[in-house]
Amino acid sequence: MGILKGVQPEKVFALFEEMCAIPHGSGNTKAISDWCVAFAKERGLEHYQDADNNIIIIKEATPGYEQAEPVILQGHLDMVCEKLPDCTKDMAKEGLELVVDEEYVSAKGTTLGGDDGIAVAMAMAVLDDHTLQHPRIEAVFTVDEEIGLLGAASIDVSPLKGHTMINIDSELEGVFTVSCAGGNTSTCTLPVERAAFAGQGFSLVVGGLTGGHSGTEIDKGRANSNMLMGRVLRALDSQGQMRLIRVEGGLKDNAIPVETRAFGVVQDTVQVQAVAAEMEKILRNEYQTTDPNLFVKAELCTQSQIPMTQESSEKVLCMLTCLPNGIQAMSAEIAGLVQTSLNMGILKTEEGNMMASYSVRSSVDSQKQMLKDQLLCLMTQLGGTVQFKGEYAGWQYQENSPLRERMVSVFVEQYGHEPKIEAIHAGLECGVFAGKIPGLDCISIGPDLFEIHTPREKMSIASVQRVYRFLVEVLKRSK
Repeated sequence: MGILKGVQPEKVFALFEEMCAIPHGSGNTKAISDWCVAFAKERGLEHYQDADNNIIIIKEATPGYEQAEPVILQGHLDMVCEKLPDCTKDMAKEGLELVVDEEYVSAKGTTLGGDDGIAVAMAMAVLDDHTLQHPRIEAVFTVDEEIGLLGAASIDVSPLKGHTMINIDSELEGVFTVSCAGGNTSTCTLPVERAAFAGQGFSLVVGGLTGGHSGTEIDKGRANSNMLMGRVLRALDSQGQMRLIRVEGGLKDNAIPVETRAFGVVQDTVQVQAVAAEMEKILRNEYQTTDPNLFVKAELCTQSQIPMTQESSEKVLCMLTCLPNGIQAMSAEIAGLVQTSLNMGILKTEEGNMMASYSVRSSVDSQKQMLKDQLLCLMTQLGGTVQFKGEYAGWQYQENSPLRERMVSVFVEQYGHEPKIEAIHAGLECGVFAGKIPGLDCISIGPDLFEIHTPREKMSIASVQRVYRFLVEVLKRSK
Protein backbone atom coordinates (compact mmCIF):
# COMPACT_ATOMS: atom_id res chain seq x y z
CA MET A 1 0.00 0.00 0.00
CA GLY A 2 1.43 3.37 -1.02
CA ILE A 3 1.96 6.09 1.53
CA LEU A 4 -0.18 8.46 -0.57
CA LYS A 5 -3.10 6.03 -0.92
CA GLY A 6 -6.34 7.84 -0.26
CA VAL A 7 -4.85 11.31 -0.73
CA GLN A 8 -7.04 13.21 -3.17
CA PRO A 9 -7.04 13.53 -6.12
CA GLU A 10 -6.19 9.84 -5.84
CA LYS A 11 -5.15 9.28 -9.46
CA VAL A 12 -2.76 12.22 -9.37
CA PHE A 13 -1.05 11.21 -6.15
CA ALA A 14 -0.93 7.51 -7.06
CA LEU A 15 0.86 8.31 -10.30
CA PHE A 16 3.17 10.77 -8.51
CA GLU A 17 4.12 8.06 -6.00
CA GLU A 18 4.85 5.59 -8.80
CA MET A 19 7.09 8.16 -10.42
CA CYS A 20 8.94 8.83 -7.16
CA ALA A 21 9.84 5.13 -6.93
CA ILE A 22 11.88 5.47 -10.15
CA PRO A 23 15.19 7.38 -10.09
CA HIS A 24 14.84 10.28 -12.52
CA GLY A 25 17.49 12.90 -11.98
CA SER A 26 18.66 14.99 -14.90
CA GLY A 27 20.67 12.82 -17.28
CA ASN A 28 19.12 9.65 -15.81
CA THR A 29 15.71 9.58 -17.49
CA LYS A 30 15.57 6.35 -19.52
CA ALA A 31 13.70 4.40 -16.83
CA ILE A 32 11.11 7.10 -16.20
CA SER A 33 10.65 7.59 -19.93
CA ASP A 34 10.06 3.84 -20.39
CA TRP A 35 7.53 4.00 -17.53
CA CYS A 36 5.60 6.59 -19.52
CA VAL A 37 5.69 4.38 -22.60
CA ALA A 38 4.34 1.43 -20.60
CA PHE A 39 1.54 3.66 -19.28
CA ALA A 40 0.57 4.64 -22.84
CA LYS A 41 0.74 1.06 -24.16
CA GLU A 42 -1.44 -0.30 -21.37
CA ARG A 43 -4.14 2.21 -22.28
CA GLY A 44 -3.78 1.94 -26.05
CA LEU A 45 -2.75 5.57 -26.41
CA GLU A 46 -0.78 6.95 -29.33
CA HIS A 47 2.72 7.74 -28.14
CA TYR A 48 6.19 8.76 -29.29
CA GLN A 49 9.51 8.29 -27.53
CA ASP A 50 12.67 9.76 -29.01
CA ALA A 51 16.35 8.90 -28.54
CA ASP A 52 16.70 11.58 -25.85
CA ASN A 53 13.83 10.02 -23.81
CA ASN A 54 11.31 12.79 -24.51
CA ILE A 55 7.73 11.49 -24.58
CA ILE A 56 4.52 12.52 -26.34
CA ILE A 57 1.25 10.75 -25.41
CA ILE A 58 -1.97 11.58 -27.24
CA LYS A 59 -5.57 11.00 -26.20
CA GLU A 60 -8.28 11.86 -28.70
CA ALA A 61 -11.10 14.25 -27.89
CA THR A 62 -14.17 13.07 -26.00
CA PRO A 63 -17.57 13.22 -27.80
CA GLY A 64 -18.60 16.78 -28.58
CA TYR A 65 -15.03 18.10 -28.53
CA GLU A 66 -13.83 16.71 -31.85
CA GLN A 67 -13.67 20.15 -33.49
CA ALA A 68 -12.07 21.89 -30.53
CA GLU A 69 -8.46 23.11 -30.60
CA PRO A 70 -6.18 20.39 -29.13
CA VAL A 71 -4.58 21.24 -25.78
CA ILE A 72 -0.93 20.46 -25.05
CA LEU A 73 -0.21 19.60 -21.40
CA GLN A 74 3.51 19.97 -20.78
CA GLY A 75 6.03 19.27 -18.03
CA HIS A 76 9.46 17.74 -17.60
CA LEU A 77 10.48 14.28 -16.39
CA ASP A 78 13.80 15.11 -14.73
CA MET A 79 14.34 16.38 -11.19
CA VAL A 80 17.21 18.00 -9.30
CA CYS A 81 18.81 15.39 -7.02
CA GLU A 82 20.03 16.95 -3.78
CA LYS A 83 20.23 15.37 -0.34
CA LEU A 84 21.25 16.12 3.22
CA PRO A 85 24.90 15.45 4.14
CA ASP A 86 23.97 12.45 6.30
CA CYS A 87 21.60 10.89 3.74
CA THR A 88 23.02 7.64 2.35
CA LYS A 89 20.48 7.19 -0.47
CA ASP A 90 21.94 6.69 -3.96
CA MET A 91 19.52 8.86 -5.93
CA ALA A 92 20.83 7.53 -9.23
CA LYS A 93 19.68 4.02 -8.29
CA GLU A 94 17.10 4.30 -5.51
CA GLY A 95 13.62 5.78 -5.41
CA LEU A 96 12.52 8.45 -2.96
CA GLU A 97 11.21 7.81 0.55
CA LEU A 98 8.06 9.90 0.68
CA VAL A 99 6.77 11.61 3.81
CA VAL A 100 3.19 12.86 4.13
CA ASP A 101 1.33 14.82 6.79
CA GLU A 102 -2.00 16.64 6.74
CA GLU A 103 -0.63 19.52 4.66
CA TYR A 104 2.45 18.50 2.69
CA VAL A 105 4.24 15.78 0.77
CA SER A 106 8.03 15.73 1.05
CA ALA A 107 10.87 13.21 0.84
CA LYS A 108 13.07 12.00 3.67
CA GLY A 109 16.54 13.53 3.36
CA THR A 110 16.24 14.42 -0.34
CA THR A 111 14.56 16.64 -2.86
CA LEU A 112 10.99 15.62 -3.70
CA GLY A 113 10.90 16.32 -7.42
CA GLY A 114 7.51 17.99 -7.26
CA ASP A 115 9.34 20.17 -9.75
CA ASP A 116 8.22 18.79 -12.12
CA GLY A 117 6.82 15.36 -11.29
CA ILE A 118 3.46 16.84 -10.34
CA ALA A 119 3.00 18.06 -13.93
CA VAL A 120 3.53 14.56 -15.26
CA ALA A 121 1.17 13.10 -12.65
CA MET A 122 -1.59 15.61 -13.43
CA ALA A 123 -1.33 15.13 -17.19
CA MET A 124 -1.31 11.34 -16.82
CA ALA A 125 -4.34 11.49 -14.53
CA VAL A 126 -6.19 13.36 -17.29
CA LEU A 127 -5.11 10.75 -19.82
CA ASP A 128 -6.28 7.94 -17.50
CA ASP A 129 -9.71 9.34 -16.60
CA HIS A 130 -12.52 8.41 -18.98
CA THR A 131 -15.09 10.49 -17.07
CA LEU A 132 -13.52 13.82 -18.06
CA GLN A 133 -14.65 15.99 -20.96
CA HIS A 134 -11.85 17.46 -23.01
CA PRO A 135 -10.49 18.19 -26.51
CA ARG A 136 -7.62 16.17 -27.95
CA ILE A 137 -4.93 16.03 -25.25
CA GLU A 138 -1.29 16.05 -26.28
CA ALA A 139 0.83 15.34 -23.21
CA VAL A 140 4.45 16.33 -23.74
CA PHE A 141 7.07 15.26 -21.20
CA THR A 142 10.59 16.52 -21.82
CA VAL A 143 13.90 15.58 -20.23
CA ASP A 144 16.89 17.46 -18.81
CA GLU A 145 15.03 20.71 -18.29
CA GLU A 146 17.02 21.36 -15.13
CA ILE A 147 20.35 21.35 -16.96
CA GLY A 148 19.51 23.66 -19.83
CA LEU A 149 16.05 22.90 -21.36
CA LEU A 150 17.78 20.23 -23.42
CA GLY A 151 14.80 17.98 -24.05
CA ALA A 152 12.58 20.84 -25.15
CA ALA A 153 15.31 21.93 -27.55
CA SER A 154 15.66 18.48 -29.13
CA ILE A 155 12.08 17.20 -29.25
CA ASP A 156 10.32 16.80 -32.60
CA VAL A 157 6.93 18.53 -32.31
CA SER A 158 5.58 17.32 -35.68
CA PRO A 159 3.12 14.86 -34.02
CA LEU A 160 1.44 17.81 -32.28
CA LYS A 161 -1.63 19.47 -33.76
CA GLY A 162 -2.28 21.88 -30.92
CA HIS A 163 -1.39 25.57 -30.73
CA THR A 164 -2.65 25.92 -27.15
CA MET A 165 -0.38 24.78 -24.30
CA ILE A 166 -0.69 24.60 -20.54
CA ASN A 167 2.74 24.22 -18.96
CA ILE A 168 2.57 22.93 -15.37
CA ASP A 169 6.01 23.99 -14.16
CA SER A 170 5.29 26.98 -11.93
CA GLU A 171 5.64 26.80 -8.16
CA LEU A 172 3.07 29.29 -6.92
CA GLU A 173 -0.66 28.71 -7.07
CA GLY A 174 -2.66 31.60 -8.43
CA VAL A 175 0.14 32.91 -10.63
CA PHE A 176 -0.20 32.66 -14.41
CA THR A 177 3.18 33.05 -16.09
CA VAL A 178 2.69 34.51 -19.56
CA SER A 179 6.18 35.43 -20.77
CA CYS A 180 9.79 34.45 -20.23
CA ALA A 181 13.18 35.29 -21.57
CA GLY A 182 15.01 33.44 -24.28
CA GLY A 183 18.76 33.36 -24.19
CA ASN A 184 22.10 31.82 -24.86
CA THR A 185 25.61 31.54 -23.49
CA SER A 186 27.96 33.95 -25.24
CA THR A 187 31.68 33.42 -24.77
CA CYS A 188 34.02 36.27 -25.73
CA THR A 189 37.65 35.25 -26.27
CA LEU A 190 40.51 37.70 -26.70
CA PRO A 191 43.97 36.45 -27.75
CA VAL A 192 46.77 37.96 -25.66
CA GLU A 193 50.53 38.11 -26.04
CA ARG A 194 53.10 38.16 -23.25
CA ALA A 195 56.50 39.77 -22.77
CA ALA A 196 58.85 40.45 -19.86
CA PHE A 197 58.25 43.66 -17.93
CA ALA A 198 60.33 44.96 -15.03
CA GLY A 199 58.28 45.95 -11.99
CA GLN A 200 56.58 44.83 -8.81
CA GLY A 201 53.93 42.14 -8.80
CA PHE A 202 50.53 42.93 -7.26
CA SER A 203 47.17 41.32 -6.63
CA LEU A 204 43.75 42.94 -6.45
CA VAL A 205 40.52 41.54 -5.10
CA VAL A 206 37.04 42.95 -5.54
CA GLY A 207 34.71 40.97 -3.29
CA GLY A 208 32.09 40.85 -0.57
CA LEU A 209 29.28 41.29 -3.07
CA THR A 210 25.71 40.03 -2.72
CA GLY A 211 25.41 38.24 -6.07
CA GLY A 212 22.30 36.34 -7.13
CA HIS A 213 20.59 34.72 -10.11
CA SER A 214 21.21 36.67 -13.30
CA GLY A 215 17.61 36.23 -14.44
CA THR A 216 15.41 36.71 -11.40
CA GLU A 217 17.69 39.16 -9.57
CA ILE A 218 19.28 41.19 -12.35
CA ASP A 219 16.78 43.97 -11.57
CA LYS A 220 18.06 44.38 -8.01
CA GLY A 221 20.92 46.62 -9.12
CA ARG A 222 23.57 44.41 -7.51
CA ALA A 223 27.21 44.86 -8.41
CA ASN A 224 29.03 42.48 -10.77
CA SER A 225 32.58 41.89 -9.47
CA ASN A 226 33.96 41.27 -12.97
CA MET A 227 32.73 44.63 -14.20
CA LEU A 228 33.95 46.44 -11.08
CA MET A 229 37.39 44.90 -11.51
CA GLY A 230 37.55 46.47 -14.96
CA ARG A 231 37.00 49.89 -13.38
CA VAL A 232 39.61 49.30 -10.67
CA LEU A 233 42.22 48.14 -13.17
CA ARG A 234 41.55 51.06 -15.47
CA ALA A 235 41.95 53.47 -12.54
CA LEU A 236 45.27 51.82 -11.67
CA ASP A 237 46.48 51.95 -15.27
CA SER A 238 45.75 55.67 -15.45
CA GLN A 239 48.31 56.26 -12.67
CA GLY A 240 51.27 54.74 -14.50
CA GLN A 241 52.53 51.80 -16.50
CA MET A 242 50.87 48.49 -15.67
CA ARG A 243 50.86 45.06 -17.27
CA LEU A 244 48.21 42.46 -16.54
CA ILE A 245 48.98 38.83 -15.85
CA ARG A 246 45.52 37.36 -15.33
CA VAL A 247 41.98 38.21 -14.21
CA GLU A 248 39.61 35.58 -12.80
CA GLY A 249 36.12 35.85 -11.39
CA GLY A 250 32.76 34.13 -11.17
CA LEU A 251 31.75 30.48 -11.26
CA LYS A 252 28.62 30.34 -13.46
CA ASP A 253 27.54 32.49 -16.36
CA ASN A 254 23.98 32.71 -14.98
CA ALA A 255 25.08 33.89 -11.52
CA ILE A 256 26.08 37.47 -10.72
CA PRO A 257 29.74 37.08 -9.64
CA VAL A 258 30.64 38.05 -6.09
CA GLU A 259 34.45 38.08 -6.24
CA THR A 260 37.10 38.74 -8.88
CA ARG A 261 40.90 38.60 -8.59
CA ALA A 262 43.49 40.26 -10.79
CA PHE A 263 47.27 39.89 -10.90
CA GLY A 264 49.79 42.08 -12.68
CA VAL A 265 53.00 44.04 -12.60
CA VAL A 266 53.31 47.78 -11.91
CA GLN A 267 56.22 50.19 -11.70
CA ASP A 268 54.79 52.58 -9.08
CA THR A 269 54.00 50.41 -6.06
CA VAL A 270 52.65 53.34 -4.03
CA GLN A 271 49.72 53.75 -6.39
CA VAL A 272 48.42 50.19 -5.97
CA GLN A 273 47.26 50.64 -2.37
CA ALA A 274 46.10 54.20 -2.98
CA VAL A 275 43.97 53.30 -6.00
CA ALA A 276 42.45 50.30 -4.19
CA ALA A 277 41.49 52.47 -1.22
CA GLU A 278 40.03 55.21 -3.39
CA MET A 279 38.05 52.80 -5.59
CA GLU A 280 36.70 50.99 -2.54
CA LYS A 281 35.39 54.33 -1.26
CA ILE A 282 33.79 55.16 -4.62
CA LEU A 283 32.21 51.74 -5.16
CA ARG A 284 30.95 51.37 -1.59
CA ASN A 285 29.17 54.70 -2.05
CA GLU A 286 27.59 53.54 -5.32
CA TYR A 287 26.49 50.16 -3.97
CA GLN A 288 25.90 50.96 -0.29
CA THR A 289 22.35 49.59 -0.42
CA THR A 290 22.73 46.52 -2.64
CA ASP A 291 26.27 45.44 -1.67
CA PRO A 292 27.07 46.84 1.78
CA ASN A 293 30.01 44.46 2.32
CA LEU A 294 31.84 45.38 -0.89
CA PHE A 295 35.62 45.63 -0.56
CA VAL A 296 38.68 46.26 -2.73
CA LYS A 297 41.97 44.87 -1.45
CA ALA A 298 45.48 45.21 -2.87
CA GLU A 299 48.69 43.41 -1.99
CA LEU A 300 52.22 43.43 -3.36
CA CYS A 301 53.47 39.95 -4.19
CA THR A 302 55.92 37.95 -6.25
CA GLN A 303 54.75 36.93 -9.70
CA SER A 304 56.41 34.14 -11.66
CA GLN A 305 54.20 34.30 -14.78
CA ILE A 306 55.19 36.56 -17.66
CA PRO A 307 52.75 39.50 -17.96
CA MET A 308 50.83 40.54 -21.04
CA THR A 309 52.28 43.08 -23.45
CA GLN A 310 51.17 46.69 -23.23
CA GLU A 311 48.92 46.23 -26.27
CA SER A 312 47.25 43.10 -24.85
CA SER A 313 46.83 44.73 -21.43
CA GLU A 314 45.15 47.73 -23.06
CA LYS A 315 42.81 45.46 -25.06
CA VAL A 316 41.79 43.55 -21.93
CA LEU A 317 41.05 46.84 -20.16
CA CYS A 318 38.99 47.97 -23.14
CA MET A 319 37.14 44.65 -23.14
CA LEU A 320 36.31 44.88 -19.42
CA THR A 321 35.36 48.54 -19.70
CA CYS A 322 33.27 48.51 -22.87
CA LEU A 323 31.53 45.12 -22.96
CA PRO A 324 27.87 45.58 -21.93
CA ASN A 325 26.44 44.14 -18.74
CA GLY A 326 23.18 44.23 -16.82
CA ILE A 327 19.74 45.46 -17.86
CA GLN A 328 19.58 46.67 -21.46
CA ALA A 329 15.81 47.19 -21.89
CA MET A 330 12.65 47.11 -19.76
CA SER A 331 9.30 45.89 -21.08
CA ALA A 332 6.90 48.58 -22.26
CA GLU A 333 3.94 46.19 -21.94
CA ILE A 334 4.52 44.73 -18.46
CA ALA A 335 5.48 47.16 -15.72
CA GLY A 336 8.67 46.23 -13.88
CA LEU A 337 9.65 43.38 -16.22
CA VAL A 338 13.23 43.21 -17.40
CA GLN A 339 12.99 42.57 -21.14
CA THR A 340 16.65 42.27 -22.12
CA SER A 341 19.83 41.77 -20.09
CA LEU A 342 23.19 40.05 -20.01
CA ASN A 343 25.52 39.01 -17.22
CA MET A 344 29.30 38.65 -17.43
CA GLY A 345 29.33 35.65 -15.12
CA ILE A 346 32.80 34.19 -15.66
CA LEU A 347 36.22 35.66 -16.36
CA LYS A 348 39.16 33.33 -17.04
CA THR A 349 42.70 33.89 -18.25
CA GLU A 350 44.84 31.29 -19.96
CA GLU A 351 48.36 31.59 -21.30
CA GLY A 352 47.26 32.86 -24.69
CA ASN A 353 43.80 34.32 -24.20
CA MET A 354 41.27 36.08 -21.98
CA MET A 355 37.71 34.72 -21.83
CA ALA A 356 34.45 36.32 -20.64
CA SER A 357 31.33 34.14 -20.50
CA TYR A 358 27.87 35.71 -20.56
CA SER A 359 24.32 34.61 -19.91
CA VAL A 360 22.27 36.61 -22.44
CA ARG A 361 18.50 36.91 -21.94
CA SER A 362 15.59 38.59 -23.71
CA SER A 363 11.89 37.94 -24.12
CA VAL A 364 12.19 39.61 -27.54
CA ASP A 365 14.36 37.57 -29.90
CA SER A 366 15.38 40.58 -32.00
CA GLN A 367 16.90 42.22 -28.92
CA LYS A 368 18.76 39.04 -28.07
CA GLN A 369 20.23 39.24 -31.57
CA MET A 370 21.08 42.90 -30.93
CA LEU A 371 23.23 41.90 -27.95
CA LYS A 372 24.93 39.17 -29.96
CA ASP A 373 25.78 41.74 -32.63
CA GLN A 374 27.07 44.15 -30.01
CA LEU A 375 29.40 41.58 -28.45
CA LEU A 376 30.60 40.42 -31.84
CA CYS A 377 31.25 43.96 -33.08
CA LEU A 378 33.46 44.96 -30.16
CA MET A 379 35.34 41.67 -29.95
CA THR A 380 36.05 41.75 -33.71
CA GLN A 381 37.52 45.24 -33.37
CA LEU A 382 39.77 43.99 -30.55
CA GLY A 383 40.88 40.98 -32.59
CA GLY A 384 38.83 38.49 -30.61
CA THR A 385 35.93 36.11 -31.24
CA VAL A 386 32.52 35.27 -29.81
CA GLN A 387 30.98 31.82 -29.57
CA PHE A 388 27.21 31.45 -29.10
CA LYS A 389 25.73 28.23 -27.75
CA GLY A 390 22.68 26.92 -25.92
CA GLU A 391 20.27 29.10 -27.87
CA TYR A 392 16.64 29.05 -26.70
CA ALA A 393 13.80 31.26 -27.88
CA GLY A 394 12.07 33.94 -25.86
CA TRP A 395 8.39 33.75 -25.06
CA GLN A 396 6.94 37.17 -25.80
CA TYR A 397 3.81 38.38 -24.03
CA GLN A 398 0.67 38.05 -26.20
CA GLU A 399 -1.86 40.82 -25.89
CA ASN A 400 -4.55 38.59 -27.39
CA SER A 401 -4.72 35.18 -25.64
CA PRO A 402 -7.98 33.18 -25.74
CA LEU A 403 -6.38 30.63 -23.40
CA ARG A 404 -5.57 33.31 -20.82
CA GLU A 405 -9.11 34.70 -21.00
CA ARG A 406 -10.60 31.25 -20.49
CA MET A 407 -8.28 30.38 -17.62
CA VAL A 408 -8.86 33.72 -15.86
CA SER A 409 -12.64 33.23 -16.13
CA VAL A 410 -12.46 29.75 -14.59
CA PHE A 411 -10.03 30.92 -11.91
CA VAL A 412 -12.30 33.77 -10.79
CA GLU A 413 -15.25 31.39 -10.56
CA GLN A 414 -13.34 28.86 -8.46
CA TYR A 415 -11.16 31.13 -6.32
CA GLY A 416 -13.25 34.29 -6.04
CA HIS A 417 -10.46 36.64 -7.10
CA GLU A 418 -8.26 37.43 -10.09
CA PRO A 419 -5.04 35.45 -10.64
CA LYS A 420 -1.72 37.23 -10.79
CA ILE A 421 -0.50 37.59 -14.37
CA GLU A 422 3.29 37.46 -14.34
CA ALA A 423 6.24 37.49 -16.71
CA ILE A 424 9.69 36.33 -15.65
CA HIS A 425 13.17 37.19 -16.83
CA ALA A 426 14.37 33.61 -16.81
CA GLY A 427 14.10 30.67 -19.17
CA LEU A 428 11.08 28.35 -19.32
CA GLU A 429 10.34 25.52 -21.71
CA CYS A 430 7.39 27.61 -22.91
CA GLY A 431 9.86 29.83 -24.73
CA VAL A 432 11.40 26.88 -26.55
CA PHE A 433 8.00 25.56 -27.62
CA ALA A 434 6.89 29.04 -28.68
CA GLY A 435 9.88 29.02 -31.03
CA LYS A 436 8.91 25.62 -32.43
CA ILE A 437 5.13 26.11 -32.74
CA PRO A 438 4.21 29.38 -34.51
CA GLY A 439 1.38 31.25 -32.83
CA LEU A 440 1.49 29.15 -29.65
CA ASP A 441 -0.95 30.37 -26.99
CA CYS A 442 0.60 29.30 -23.71
CA ILE A 443 0.22 29.75 -19.94
CA SER A 444 2.36 28.28 -17.15
CA ILE A 445 0.70 27.29 -13.86
CA GLY A 446 1.39 25.01 -10.92
CA PRO A 447 0.60 24.22 -7.28
CA ASP A 448 2.47 25.57 -4.28
CA LEU A 449 5.94 24.06 -4.03
CA PHE A 450 8.38 25.27 -1.40
CA GLU A 451 12.20 25.25 -1.33
CA ILE A 452 12.55 23.34 -4.59
CA HIS A 453 15.98 21.97 -5.50
CA THR A 454 16.75 21.48 -1.78
CA PRO A 455 16.20 18.54 0.61
CA ARG A 456 13.61 20.75 2.33
CA GLU A 457 11.33 20.70 -0.72
CA LYS A 458 7.65 20.14 0.05
CA MET A 459 4.40 20.24 -1.91
CA SER A 460 1.04 21.45 -0.65
CA ILE A 461 -1.64 18.74 -0.88
CA ALA A 462 -4.53 21.21 -0.79
CA SER A 463 -2.91 23.29 -3.53
CA VAL A 464 -2.53 20.24 -5.79
CA GLN A 465 -6.21 19.49 -5.24
CA ARG A 466 -7.28 23.01 -6.23
CA VAL A 467 -4.97 23.28 -9.23
CA TYR A 468 -6.03 19.89 -10.60
CA ARG A 469 -9.70 20.80 -10.22
CA PHE A 470 -8.95 24.05 -12.02
CA LEU A 471 -7.10 22.25 -14.85
CA VAL A 472 -9.96 19.79 -15.38
CA GLU A 473 -12.47 22.63 -15.61
CA VAL A 474 -10.31 24.58 -18.07
CA LEU A 475 -10.16 21.50 -20.31
CA LYS A 476 -13.94 21.12 -20.02
CA ARG A 477 -14.38 24.75 -21.17
CA SER A 478 -11.94 24.30 -24.10
CA LYS A 479 -14.68 23.75 -26.66
